[in-house]
Amino acid sequence: MIEMQNLSFGYSGDEPLLADMSLNLPPGSFHFLTGPSGAGKTTLLRLCYADLLPTAGKMLAFGEDVTGLSRDGIAALRRRVGVVHQDPQFLEHLPVAENVALPLIVSGEQVDMRALGDLLGWVQLTTHSRVMPQALSGGERQRAALARAVIMSPDLVIADEPTGNLDWDMSMRLLQLLIELNRSGKAVLFATHDMNLIRAAKQQVQARVLRIAGKRLQLAGADL
Repeated sequence: MIEMQNLSFGYSGDEPLLADMSLNLPPGSFHFLTGPSGAGKTTLLRLCYADLLPTAGKMLAFGEDVTGLSRDGIAALRRRVGVVHQDPQFLEHLPVAENVALPLIVSGEQVDMRALGDLLGWVQLTTHSRVMPQALSGGERQRAALARAVIMSPDLVIADEPTGNLDWDMSMRLLQLLIELNRSGKAVLFATHDMNLIRAAKQQVQARVLRIAGKRLQLAGADL
């Protein structure tokens, strides 16, 4: 699904931020990504959905070399990857339901209102469908962001420190939703510095823990 072969990345004129990385994310897998602040976790995630391109080495996404993709090819790749950020942004003048449906609207696809309702129910936001984003709590914003990330039924869900601003209970609720997605066949790549959250997941999901250290990617542990 996502394969990196001796990949390196650096911004122009700077030392490489990531170096000689190799990674394989197969379909249906669950990976945690850890590492100290500034190690390059977000950069690695952005490489996975071609928001950044490698400066050396090779990266394949769904069997295609990302450096050879056209703009349409990159757009097609991104439709297969749903992304949840630590601080999700919404169109504040649109209610929750329309924000969640936005990827469909932008791509020109028909919005199935029943499916949208089911998705809002899954993230426990049915009663918030007409609420404006600024009225949501932190946990509600993250659940809305997750619903938006999966409305196109992606093959891979990337979560970049999604629980960083949440309390423990809200973190566990979001983790449970990601585990449910994984059990439905989605691959999940979850960046977090919270080892307690990873430990809490071990009773429910078989995962690998990856760690960025010294610009390189390491396997931090066996199956959880």
